[in-house]
Amino acid sequence: MDIFSDLFGSFHGWEFILRYVHFLAGVVWIGVLWYFNLIQTPFFATELGGQAKSAMTRGLVPKALWWFRWGAMFTFITGWLIVLMKLHGGAALGDPYMTLILTGGAMGTIMWFNVWFIIWPAQRDFVIKSAEIATQGGEAVPGTPEKAALASRASRTNTLFSIPMLFFMGAASHFSTTINTGTNDFIYWMVTLTVLLLLELNAVVGSGNRQKYLATVPNTIHMGLATLVVLYLVGGLLNR
Repeated sequence: MDIFSDLFGSFHGWEFILRYVHFLAGVVWIGVLWYFNLIQTPFFATELGGQAKSAMTRGLVPKALWWFRWGAMFTFITGWLIVLMKLHGGAALGDPYMTLILTGGAMGTIMWFNVWFIIWPAQRDFVIKSAEIATQGGEAVPGTPEKAALASRASRTNTLFSIPMLFFMGAASHFSTTINTGTNDFIYWMVTLTVLLLLELNAVVGSGNRQKYLATVPNTIHMGLATLVVLYLVGGLLNR
């Protein structure tokens, strides 16, 4: 049938399939990310949440983390496969569309790294394991509070990045003429990557007052919006 030939027998058909899987996985990933940060963490800070925290950490959190990390993985893989297909199809790295897509992709890659190499190991080896040991009357795994705090900062940073990341992914199809860095791509990427890496490094190795923007959900959202505005203005100014 032509409908299956169009979908599975053409370059654009496979690109659409990858994009569809990318959307599905991304909804799962970001949905669970926002659940953790906007709902679960504030709930744990309440009296009732504190009473339920141990049971939820042992029962609900591992299941949520499974969807969380594999949603991140499939979003990451399909996203970069789509980029490779675009390049194979003739798109150039300096194209406004690719610049915007890769801006979102850079944030998504940092977020994926945080999920697989910071948040998940800390939860698996320290937070969840300590909750299970506590039910048997044992002591928490040494270093659990520090690892839990690190995972929390990485998760809040992912929430921060998700705001500009989604904007730039959507802007690629709608605002590529506004954020068209032209011959200033090198400057744009130097500024953009510096901002992203500073935010990431501060969350992972920073301390004290420099991390205040990660202390609450509203502060994290405000910093995400501020990051969006800064990167948008950088791209817009370089378009002049």
